[in-house]
Amino acid sequence: MFFATERSVAKTPYRIVTQLTNNERERFDELLGELITLSGAAQRDAASGPAPTESPVGGIWRFRPAQDVTIVCSELPESYLATMPYTDPEAPDYVALYRYADLDALMELFAHVRMANPTNNVRFRTPKEMQTDDLTTHLVLLGGVDWNQITKELLRRRELPVRQLGRLRETEPGGFEVDDGGKTRRISPVLRSIEGREVLDEDVGHFYRAPNPYNEKRTVTICNGSYQRGTYGAVRALTDAKFRDRNDEYLRARFVGRSTFSVVCRVLVVNHTVITPDWTKPETVLHEWPLHDQEPDPAR
Repeated sequence: MFFATERSVAKTPYRIVTQLTNNERERFDELLGELITLSGAAQRDAASGPAPTESPVGGIWRFRPAQDVTIVCSELPESYLATMPYTDPEAPDYVALYRYADLDALMELFAHVRMANPTNNVRFRTPKEMQTDDLTTHLVLLGGVDWNQITKELLRRRELPVRQLGRLRETEPGGFEVDDGGKTRRISPVLRSIEGREVLDEDVGHFYRAPNPYNEKRTVTICNGSYQRGTYGAVRALTDAKFRDRNDEYLRARFVGRSTFSVVCRVLVVNHTVITPDWTKPETVLHEWPLHDQEPDPAR
């Protein structure tokens, strides 16, 4: 009412004019409509979390304030640790982080989630270190069914048309098995032989987001790959400053209205370096779920 008419500030002290002309009443109605629209948008944002445009490091990794986040990273088997220096706790140069399998992905994601959620408690654990309270936070699982028991247990409880194939031997590339149009197909990494040695040319990454089955008010996110570079690629898709906004927008547009979705993608490796996958390129996305013609199912 104050801003609906210039008469409010025509003289001092300023005042609220209660008797408005027809033109001033129209202006009053316009302002009131804008306020109601803004108020409704603010309430929706508060309920669903901030929009990605509110922070340069927000997007899908932004959670509501005061909601804890736990990153669960696979731990290397003892057989691996025995061959690595500085992994013996009694060694003078012991490095605790050397126990983690997906260390590149862990450091990248932990820094990004902390930056996107400066007031939240963000921590990382190995599966063996998990406590009951950790399971009911926002869960982020790094690594697959071979070494991360939390990932293996959670996927066992979910209806998901994507299954990771374990690597029974180091020489087997594994991959993912997906249900596609009533058929099952296998998506595997690409390796090439150089001087009698297998080198990774192309890995497979998997990104999955759903409500946390242990606490429906929180989320669970899986970043996984056939090899560690696939896991790192799945993480970088939404942390790399050059790609995260477009990939985040792709998820929001492609899976609008859905709380559960999955993307299996190609992760290129050039000169031993992971190239961040661009999900807006059709040749990068190898499988996505739910399909376009499937209705949203809140129960899933």
